[in-house]
Amino acid sequence: MGKPAVHAMLVRDLGVPVVLARRSFRVAVKASVVALAAAGLVAPGAVVDQYDNTAAAASATAVPRPIADWQHDRLASGVDLYQGRISGRPGADHWTVTVRADGAHLATEQGADALAERLQDAGFSARSERVEWPRGTDRRGLVGVRVRVGEYATRAEADAQRQALASAGFDAVSEWTGADGVPGTGLAEVKVAIIDPKRYGGALNATYGTGVAGRERVSDMAVGDGALLGVNAGFFVMEGKDGVPGASAGIAAYDGELQSAATNGRIAAVLRGDGLRPEFKKLRTELSVRAGGASAIVDGVNRVPGLVRNCGGVGGDSPTERPQHDVTCTDPDEIVEFTDELGASTPAGDGVEVVLDVSGRVREVRPRGGAVPDGGSVLAGVGEGASWLRAHAKPGSELKVRQRILDEHGRELALGPQDDIVNGGPELVRDGKVAVNYGADGVERIGDPSFAYTWGIKRNPRMLLGVDRWGRVLLVAADGRQPGYSDGFGLTEGAELMKSLGAVRAMALDGGGSVTTVVNGKLINSPSDGTERTVGDALLLTR
Repeated sequence: MGKPAVHAMLVRDLGVPVVLARRSFRVAVKASVVALAAAGLVAPGAVVDQYDNTAAAASATAVPRPIADWQHDRLASGVDLYQGRISGRPGADHWTVTVRADGAHLATEQGADALAERLQDAGFSARSERVEWPRGTDRRGLVGVRVRVGEYATRAEADAQRQALASAGFDAVSEWTGADGVPGTGLAEVKVAIIDPKRYGGALNATYGTGVAGRERVSDMAVGDGALLGVNAGFFVMEGKDGVPGASAGIAAYDGELQSAATNGRIAAVLRGDGLRPEFKKLRTELSVRAGGASAIVDGVNRVPGLVRNCGGVGGDSPTERPQHDVTCTDPDEIVEFTDELGASTPAGDGVEVVLDVSGRVREVRPRGGAVPDGGSVLAGVGEGASWLRAHAKPGSELKVRQRILDEHGRELALGPQDDIVNGGPELVRDGKVAVNYGADGVERIGDPSFAYTWGIKRNPRMLLGVDRWGRVLLVAADGRQPGYSDGFGLTEGAELMKSLGAVRAMALDGGGSVTTVVNGKLINSPSDGTERTVGDALLLTR
């Protein structure tokens, strides 16, 4: 699965007090390897120099230097797959025990001091480690302080210490330091697919599988469509308590039809026509319904009324209308549209539903929960939304639903019949520069700095999508959460890797246990769940 890793020194401080000099290292190994500016992890044979512009003159068939000597397979003309390992210093990683304060991995400086003092009084030797925001992000300074006890060669030893801490009344977890994002540490098993639209005659399409609702394996969707390559795509609802399982948690469109409203302002990829020239845009949606002279906001598409997964909605959602990743906001007064692509009955519950035919004429007013007619749609209302529908949606009357997709400049985005949109986030690279925005993309939770640390700064499995300076599509998958095999990337590490591969724009897709890469129907990566996870949608490279 790739050649042996080349261990290298790290060149960027990602939030720990470790900074290594680049100059002497370059002198020593300039001919073979220069460290990635990402996270202290360097690809075998990589040479990355931001001042070297000779690569810009290379042809579109050039192999990015960070992956030049990785295992290479040509899947088709214009489709190349590279597999290899990125690694830090040998022996740098170990097990430790992190002591949490009120369930949080990070504390304030004052809180960390108090926790460390309590540990000392209980007979445990504790240390405090500052975590800073990574460079290349929209944030600066201290994220928080983690408090830890011990360094251990095995998880069993760490677990024994954790149990001793628990017996003393402390909330502790065993952790592998390779996942911390500290320069010079960690491992990442990586797959890089490079697709040249000038040489590949197929298409890159988004698909929800057999229905918007429900979850399916990427491998099954790939086999069903005869795909050459398949990867997981956007964020989706996993559990019924957060909405319709399998439905997108963010904007989604397939074959020109909007199937999920935007997490307003979050990055998305627009795939027009054959999908081989992705456009990266921060989108919002404006949806409404009109009955004669009366109108109302439509809050979402294909989701449970009142539940807004990842937030970023409209109409007074609580606790915020800002994006908040993995948070479900609520709104007791909503109207939600369901399309006939839902593939399931609409969710039952309080309120009312209005069944519309293909022309928008009201066929039926009914309790919530039932089929969506072929070619038609359903409007479900709760609270004030239900009251509006009862007052204005009479059987035989006509309702007009309007949908608008707008970019960050307020320009309307029109979709053609073959166009798709997949959600994701955060943005990673803009204009060839690392540009990770924790705030706009909802990775920084209000009042909870630990989430940005555990989900974004720490290493996790990642699926990344980008476009390089020659217009080639980059699909990059990193396995993670598997100590000793692969830790994954922090968001900034992933951004730096994409930049080193020549990306001028890049974003993250869904990560974690969803990360899946399938070639000719066969799973080729190692998902962190241990088996392939069922997901909401996929990107398929079809012939």
